[in-house]
Amino acid sequence: MFYGFFQKNVELYNSIKNATFDNLILRDSLKDAIQNDFAHFFNSREMYDRYRIPWKRGAIFIGPPGNGKTHTVKALINQLDKPCIYVRSFKPDEDEQQNMAQVFKRARMTTPCLLVLEDLDSMIDEKNRSFFLNELDGFETNTGIVVLATTNHPEKLDTAILDRPSRFDRKYNFDLPGDKERGAYINNWNKHLQVELRVSEEGTVEVVRQTEAFSFAYMKELFVASFVQWMSSGGEQKMDEVTMAQVQQLRAQSNMN
Repeated sequence: MFYGFFQKNVELYNSIKNATFDNLILRDSLKDAIQNDFAHFFNSREMYDRYRIPWKRGAIFIGPPGNGKTHTVKALINQLDKPCIYVRSFKPDEDEQQNMAQVFKRARMTTPCLLVLEDLDSMIDEKNRSFFLNELDGFETNTGIVVLATTNHPEKLDTAILDRPSRFDRKYNFDLPGDKERGAYINNWNKHLQVELRVSEEGTVEVVRQTEAFSFAYMKELFVASFVQWMSSGGEQKMDEVTMAQVQQLRAQSNMN
């Protein structure tokens, strides 16, 4: 849903179909935990019914931008192969409550399904919070709905949304990548590059050391900028040198020094 109406988005559809977990790097066991959790939920209808537990789920991906939340959402949609309603806004303002009602109504008609709320903190405010919570708290009517939200700013969400287990009972934190993840990210790039474009083993160690506090998005920007600079030099510079110079530029531009 976008600005008050449902529409099929070819660009979004294609980006979801191209998203997989294969080359996604996340901290610790986060990738496996997410995949196992959602697959188990959709395969457990009979168990929920047997113990009279409402078969619904709320989960929220939390963390600074550029650390894999959106890619994980799309890969999950692709992998689960369930109907999905992807919501980016409840606006225009005068129709927000009506739009919320329409979104949940459509989800209840499409179960089992995923209802994705991107950047939840930008959607919910004091004016619409109560209405949203009433829709979210539907007991029998929300059977088979997984509400999957993302947020870069959990501090902007009211505790009634963030800290009530019956609403978002799973919180997954997408933290900045550690040394291990940044090293894996560099090695993944190297696998797909010609030899002269690769960072050496020694260079990888140094780049990992120098990129503390870099998000995955910054790591991608680092490599793209390095390729451009290498091409501009006519391929005469070593990639290790080019990459380290770009690290320093990015740190300076983002005030990381």
